[in-house]
Amino acid sequence: MKSIAVLQVGPLMPTVQESITEEYGAVRLPDDPAGQEEFLRVHGRAFEVVVTSGKFGVGADLMSALPNLRAVINFGVGYDTTDVAQAAERGITVSNTPDVLNDCVADIAVALYLDVLRKVSTADRYVRRGDWLAKGNFPLATKASGRKVGILGLGRIGRVIARRLEGFDCDISYHSRNPLDDVAYPYAASPVELAAGCDVLIVAAAGGPGSAKLVGADVIHALGPEGYLINIARGSVVDEEALVAALLAGRLAGAGLDVFADEPKVPEDLLSLDNVVLLPHLGSGTHETRADMAVLTLANLRSYISTGSVLTAVL
Repeated sequence: MKSIAVLQVGPLMPTVQESITEEYGAVRLPDDPAGQEEFLRVHGRAFEVVVTSGKFGVGADLMSALPNLRAVINFGVGYDTTDVAQAAERGITVSNTPDVLNDCVADIAVALYLDVLRKVSTADRYVRRGDWLAKGNFPLATKASGRKVGILGLGRIGRVIARRLEGFDCDISYHSRNPLDDVAYPYAASPVELAAGCDVLIVAAAGGPGSAKLVGADVIHALGPEGYLINIARGSVVDEEALVAALLAGRLAGAGLDVFADEPKVPEDLLSLDNVVLLPHLGSGTHETRADMAVLTLANLRSYISTGSVLTAVL
């Protein structure tokens, strides 16, 4: 087997971390900036492969400090933290773990959808505080079935979300970069048009510079004071300041958020809002899905080491 130096960037699942250490002698990049700089100055040229996660990735500076880098093996479907433009210029292979997490992320989208419309978490807190006994019945919520739902980004995960919501008799429409020939859902020409025509906007677009603040103040305004926003994509896709301002001013009925612009930091103004459901980026967070992601990550690494190609390439 070809001997290739492997660098681990950021923490990984124990099974992945143990396997890449035992099989390939992977070395972990120091976490502190000063330690990283010295480490890369001395050892940067040695590494041809990086194994990382969507949370950390290989940014522009790190990639530049690895002049012999040939592959980035990414644990996670998102790869917006990796400088794909530089990778493309240098011919660096980038892989991710698509498909194996579609179901669980879609399930979380539907969970947020039901929670924020039917106020499940708010009602749970109402019971726990003793308000049901002290104040009587919980206020009425919003019907979740039969709503007009717009999906921003009808990719792998977006399609699974749409299929889930068909079971709730929802009227689905979508916006992607281009209309899709193999779906019957109505296509909206822009995010604003999509938001204007739906009750609930579900954000499932890929992250990265091309989608930064794709859901801006104009989209939120089009969604309106009776509209709901669900985001299971990346925090960067939504203009978080505009979203918070709209929620505080009552210009949006509610939101269900699994992702944020500066994780794990969550805007403090959101913490006290009962019409917002907040999750700690757990879309793929099940034992089964994370195990499948680990298997695919290792399969990509082993394939690259043995053949020079990966199973699920982004680039």
